[in-house]
Amino acid sequence: MGLSLALLAGCATQGPPGSDPADPFEASNRAVLEFNTSLDENIIRPAAEAYRDNVPAPMRTALRNFLRNLNEPVVLANNLLQGRMLDAGHTLMRFYINSTAGGLGLFDVATASGIERRTGDFGQTLHAWGVPDGPFLMLPIFGPTTVRDAVGDGVDALASPVGLVTGATTSAMLSQMLGVGRGALGGLDLRAENIETLDALRSESLDYYARLRSVVRQRRNAELGRSNVEGEGLSTLDDPGGAPADPAPAAAPAARVQHSITAVAPPAAATTGPTPARGVPEGARP
Repeated sequence: MGLSLALLAGCATQGPPGSDPADPFEASNRAVLEFNTSLDENIIRPAAEAYRDNVPAPMRTALRNFLRNLNEPVVLANNLLQGRMLDAGHTLMRFYINSTAGGLGLFDVATASGIERRTGDFGQTLHAWGVPDGPFLMLPIFGPTTVRDAVGDGVDALASPVGLVTGATTSAMLSQMLGVGRGALGGLDLRAENIETLDALRSESLDYYARLRSVVRQRRNAELGRSNVEGEGLSTLDDPGGAPADPAPAAAPAARVQHSITAVAPPAAATTGPTPARGVPEGARP
């Protein structure tokens, strides 16, 4: 939480008024995106390519399943806080099955059995409680989000069972290192899975910042079950600027180093209610 608040403070420099009232910090957000893009091009993308080229796909899938299973208690807690009892039951069942028959979550036995993954995060819980989005933010490394969702990510990171267990059994420094390592590993895997998607999003955009902001917002609105200005449910991530629409890139994981720097979450599994996939955007938020 402290890290999230520090990042928020660093980004909350009022820039010149833009055309979007929900993005009052556009000038500083664009500067942060330039930093993130440079960091991605020079460090993160090459590392993701090396990871994808040298780690066999089955091992990457097992790692992804393991990290997602570790996050199921956080999803369960948010399902309960939102009163989504059916989703909570599914999540609890998935966690039990995958933690036992799935070898501590390395294998997603639950999905193969027809129990699909439900998702939930504290940003969505705050939305369900009536907390507004707040301004759009581009955070260093963590990528695009809003004030509310950035705070939600901090709460989810603190509520992670890995953090709670290691915090109670190890030193504070070691606990923090384990948490950052877990988030960084998840973010690297997420970036590796979305190399071509993010390349296309960047190359086909006349204004990459505006395009990314549009995709992130539409994706999050769809996750929250909100309608667009015409009152229709959002089912695609179309770019209102006219560039060809791309599938949303995946959103980064919990430490949202739960995110890759500009990642957007992939489409969430079918749910019984509005459920975000946080992944950034796990996406870009998942």
